[in-house]
Amino acid sequence: MSIDPADEPAAVVVPAIDAPSSTACVRSLGKRGIHTVVVSEDEDAAAFRSRYAGETVVVPDPHEDLVAYKDALLSLAMRPDVLTILPVREEDVYVLAQYREAFEPHVETLWPTAEGLRRAQDRVELFDAAERAGVAVPDTNLLDEVADWDREWIVKGRYTLLADAYVDDLSPEQSRDPPSTQYLNGDRPDVETIRSRNGHTPIVQEFLPSTDEYAFFALYDEGEAVRTFQHRQVRAYNYAGGPSSFRESVSIPQLDEAGRALLDELEWHGVAMVEFLRDDETGEFELMEINPRLWSSLPFSVRAGADFPHDYWLLARGERDRVVDDYEVGTAGHLIRGEISYLHSVLFDAEELVERPVRREAFSAVAESLREYPRFDYLRLDDPRPFVRDALNALR
Repeated sequence: MSIDPADEPAAVVVPAIDAPSSTACVRSLGKRGIHTVVVSEDEDAAAFRSRYAGETVVVPDPHEDLVAYKDALLSLAMRPDVLTILPVREEDVYVLAQYREAFEPHVETLWPTAEGLRRAQDRVELFDAAERAGVAVPDTNLLDEVADWDREWIVKGRYTLLADAYVDDLSPEQSRDPPSTQYLNGDRPDVETIRSRNGHTPIVQEFLPSTDEYAFFALYDEGEAVRTFQHRQVRAYNYAGGPSSFRESVSIPQLDEAGRALLDELEWHGVAMVEFLRDDETGEFELMEINPRLWSSLPFSVRAGADFPHDYWLLARGERDRVVDDYEVGTAGHLIRGEISYLHSVLFDAEELVERPVRREAFSAVAESLREYPRFDYLRLDDPRPFVRDALNALR
């Protein structure tokens, strides 16, 4: 599909999910006069309340029927005013990649092929690609291949999304999220129980005792980087890890090198977030995983000057030369709901292998950073309703 840049701005489909990324997309595009078609299975989605939402459409829940969700997206893609679709969750990029040929005649397909996506959503293939690219990886095995259980391990799903293309006992309509990460403290686990709980044979990785988590973000065009960004995760939803609740923008050449090397090896197309842990002793960045879609901390990327939704739109328009690959280093920002979750975990959770922070110090650190860096993912005075709706949804 070719777009004449002289034409009026085309519409963009934005899935509205329970994460700030959707609202960030709607704000970025809508404030520029780009029509956003905001879709969700939840009529109370926070992005539906944004003043920048051009129109809202209720669609089938992809967790209940992936094929029906795909059909709804395809129906919107066939509208003559729709230019492209932004993938903001694993289910989005999965259906877009699996049915790429159906979408290609109608919209700009700025996402990988099904084969390319598998190399990102299948952690076995991902870590093989990382090793070929010279990117450091933790010791990783399939669960039933581990011989030494005396070490500290973590168990993760082999796939970031359980769906028909990856798991034999699921139909095309079905999908499931893999279970959360499980920590093993050196005792031999019940392998069959873990396999049953995961619904497939998961991977086991060596536990890396580091608190320095970093991410490399990029928009790629057929294997070439168009826009990049980096941040350091200061705090997460849980003191043991998870999505970021407070982060700061950084620019580290070694992180840039590792992120590019992996995405170059994958011949990536579209957006991606590559997560690393930094070894405290060597300074080396070790790969954790890749999110082959837009990420929950996207509002912070945009506020720091890396406006991925707009750059995605420019690339879809054939205006790659207008993308300026630059951002502000040293800024920081919060997801308030995430900070509350972090403090809750400090008060009540007890994670194996990860020492809980001192409660007084944790609360003091959150308060100080809120004072010093009053930048927030949802809360904006010019568009307050998504913040209110998200707070109500969280309470619900």
